Amino acid sequence: MGLRFYNTLTQSVEDFVPANGNEVRMYTCGPTVYNFVHIGNLRTFTFQDILRRWLQYRGYQLNHVMNITDVDDKIIRNASKEGKSLQEYTEVYTQAFLEDTGKMRLQRPERMVKATEHITEMVDAIQTLAHNGFTYESEGSTYYRISKFPEYGKLSHIHFDGMKAGARVDVDEYDKESAQDFVLWKAKKPGEVSWDTAIGDGRPGWHIECSVMAMKYLGSTLDIHAGGIDLVFPHHENEIAQSEAISGKPFAKYWLHSEHLNIDMQKMSKSLGNFYTLRDLVGMGYSPEALRYTLAAVPYRKKLNFTMEGLAGSQTSIDRLRNYKLRLETDKLGAGANAEFTKRAADALAAFETALDDDLNTAEALAAVFEYVRDTNSAMDSGAFLADNAKEALAFLEKFDAVFDVLKPSVAEGALGDAEIDAKVAERTAAKKARNFQLADQIRNELLELGVVIEDTKDGVRWKRK
Repeated sequence: MGLRFYNTLTQSVEDFVPANGNEVRMYTCGPTVYNFVHIGNLRTFTFQDILRRWLQYRGYQLNHVMNITDVDDKIIRNASKEGKSLQEYTEVYTQAFLEDTGKMRLQRPERMVKATEHITEMVDAIQTLAHNGFTYESEGSTYYRISKFPEYGKLSHIHFDGMKAGARVDVDEYDKESAQDFVLWKAKKPGEVSWDTAIGDGRPGWHIECSVMAMKYLGSTLDIHAGGIDLVFPHHENEIAQSEAISGKPFAKYWLHSEHLNIDMQKMSKSLGNFYTLRDLVGMGYSPEALRYTLAAVPYRKKLNFTMEGLAGSQTSIDRLRNYKLRLETDKLGAGANAEFTKRAADALAAFETALDDDLNTAEALAAVFEYVRDTNSAMDSGAFLADNAKEALAFLEKFDAVFDVLKPSVAEGALGDAEIDAKVAERTAAKKARNFQLADQIRNELLELGVVIEDTKDGVRWKRK
């Protein structure tokens, strides 16, 4: 049936057809760099990564832009409190974001663009909106008059008929229920960072940043705009109002939004003591790939209830896949191929692909993988699974991991490399042959302390990282 996505704009699942052949012009909302990203943020970024990877798997060429919001009320307030410039303050958290997403194996977009590097383009856009009759000024600030845009509310599907005309919202920390005219350009306040421009001394509002950067690099109409469900209103609604008032064209064809993450059925918050970053979880001994698996396993449009038990379960699932892969690579299997399992591999791959084509149904995709692993593990035990079937299985795992990317263990800083481990294992084997069992046990224990498990099997010695 082909690739299909649920479109928030139309509230229906639609066939995906980009405007320009196999090129996908995609914009995703990136971090506001005032703190470390938490696992709720990482759920959205992991969804966007699975989306990227699946589009690539299906042969599409990505032109993906992600913004870095490096100016807003919180950033200005926090930077001032710490006595730092805007750039000094935001650079710390920008680099932390890149480090965390790197550990989570999230692909970098083709462009990552900072709001503060596009002030001139934002001023130009606001002047165009003014020329088109969509703005007004008050006390040095410029506002968007949403009553001039009759389609306002078409993304969030909220009706604003009773809205009070001329009411204004001036802050970046928006009330999610407000439907008031929103600020495009904020007049400078005493001691606040600002830019002296043709529309006054001040700084941009949050919404205009994304409209400007998306259209600058991707054109008037995007193929995909994605982000968290919390951004539908007012942020994405306001992006549409701005962008379409500037260009006169639809801003994005497909709008994809990921649902919230809760912790033990509660909203994550520092006051409840259930607020986690990747750094927190790694400090507790969990691997980045266990978190990646946890965040990816639940389809993006379903709420995800995060628990420590679930995170540990994810690591167990990953270990099962890694052990299976190790077995495929090291077991001595009979020559040739069993036609039954050649077909089984093809059927498993088809089920995996069908699930991800269906609005990225990651749960069904994983089910297809684990059913295949269970069946073929049993067949290896009985001797029915042959060497060429193992090659087919490894090819399937490679396709799975091109999307989920959890099979290779993270290597901690300072950990032994593969070649060093191979040398240690060889040293242990030599010690055993020389009947120096004390040395052999010592090497095994040393490796175990470094997170490497040695297994003696009927087919020889093999090792794996914990």
